[in-house]
Amino acid sequence: MSAPPLFRLTDERRVTVVRDAAEVQRVLDDDPVGTCMVAARVVDHGVDPTAIGGELWTCREPGESLCFAGANLIPLRGGVADVNAFADEAMSSPRRCSSLVGHAELVLPMWDRLECGWGPARDVREEQPLMALDRAPECAVDPAVRMVRMDELDAYLVAAIDMFIGEVGIDPRLGDGGRGYRRRVAGLIATGRAWARFERGEVVFKAEVGSQSPAVGQIQGVWVHPEWRGRGLGAAGTAALAGAIVRGGRTASLYVNAFNTIARSTYNRIGFTQVGTFATVLLD
Repeated sequence: MSAPPLFRLTDERRVTVVRDAAEVQRVLDDDPVGTCMVAARVVDHGVDPTAIGGELWTCREPGESLCFAGANLIPLRGGVADVNAFADEAMSSPRRCSSLVGHAELVLPMWDRLECGWGPARDVREEQPLMALDRAPECAVDPAVRMVRMDELDAYLVAAIDMFIGEVGIDPRLGDGGRGYRRRVAGLIATGRAWARFERGEVVFKAEVGSQSPAVGQIQGVWVHPEWRGRGLGAAGTAALAGAIVRGGRTASLYVNAFNTIARSTYNRIGFTQVGTFATVLLD
């Protein structure tokens, strides 16, 4: 028998913190690519809020209404009333999330409501094709792209910081001098999820498996050294990582800004196909 839900009132609506792992898993299994970020947490930690680093909310049943609320706010399923209730619940919390991310049809209406209480975002990326590859890449792969070793952390970190600043627009070393970001990158290396090509000890291509569920490996942080751009390293390097994910029994996925036509063309050449549309709202 599953544990009873925890109830919280938001105005006159009842928002529930889900504790039934089986119901959550059914939602994750129904959309493995779109829910990869949450599925990765659930498989490692279950659904208990103290372990997962956030709460799973519902207004009805998880199969109809579900949202993850932690450092990121990730709506997974719901209608207009659910999205509004999730937004109101988020605004009632003393701690604001750093971003909203997920299917655009859920994220954007949620942000319309949240913006009234939280003010403008740092950036709103309204259209991000969500892409997937479940077979061998269609283009040549770079055999020099491999897992990064822990003794290569410092060299890899230089590239990771440059990528982060270019993609997110802020320096990840702000606030704590980079200690938190260094720990995060070191964790990716330790778990075999950071991949790169090195030339004379310098990273010229990098990419990571940012989230990994039993079914999907989500690629992020694709970067090519400025002096090496235009040589096809982005396609061949990403294909190498995507191929490794597929050989490991998972679907490779990623999402990309719609305006980035070069990246989209690269991913199409590898064999990725669009399976949905994400949106991301960056707050901090």
